[in-house]
Amino acid sequence: MNHTPIWKRTIDVTGAAVGLIALCPLMLIIAVLSRLLIGRPILFRQERPGLEGKSFTLLKFRTMAVQHDRLEKPLADERRLSSWGKFLRSTSLDELPELWNVLRGDMSLVGPRPLLTSYLKLYTSEQMIRHKVRPGLTGLAQISGRNALSWEEKFECDVQYVRNKSLLLDLNILWRTLFSVLKRDGITAVGHATMPPFSGSALPLESTTRDAA
Repeated sequence: MNHTPIWKRTIDVTGAAVGLIALCPLMLIIAVLSRLLIGRPILFRQERPGLEGKSFTLLKFRTMAVQHDRLEKPLADERRLSSWGKFLRSTSLDELPELWNVLRGDMSLVGPRPLLTSYLKLYTSEQMIRHKVRPGLTGLAQISGRNALSWEEKFECDVQYVRNKSLLLDLNILWRTLFSVLKRDGITAVGHATMPPFSGSALPLESTTRDAA
């Protein structure tokens, strides 16, 4: 059951609507440049687990070229990530289309970041708590180190947020996100172009995964 507070959804809808209108010219410029520098498609679409693990289609500006090897397998991230893509990621501009996800109700402005659906079967019961709220554009993990954190540290931040969520906490995270984006800290994990895949930190939670699928 969705127990999203009225204040939170009000802030989400208002913030997303204002953001989409105000940032429309910037998003148009990014779309044109992405078409010229990376090619089609301009938007990256992927199914991600949201509230209670229910799937939704995440929207982002694409930052990687569509390149495959002779066996039609995608090349490594570091070979596909262009200079333009690195810029979009470092400034978080690639995340702007997610405002539409927020407006639709798939996401919130603040919450745990939506990760891959394949990770659901790898979470512990403690880590699954992150899906008790809508995923967010930004969250406690993003202002605490972003990709410089280990997966376990990220999930600890996510669970801490869920257990202590409040209006003041959301406003504090949004405010600190502005400085985090400007500083461009924690964009990548050490030794990786982005972030290494999560491979699990404990025994899979099979029953929870089946319920969330």
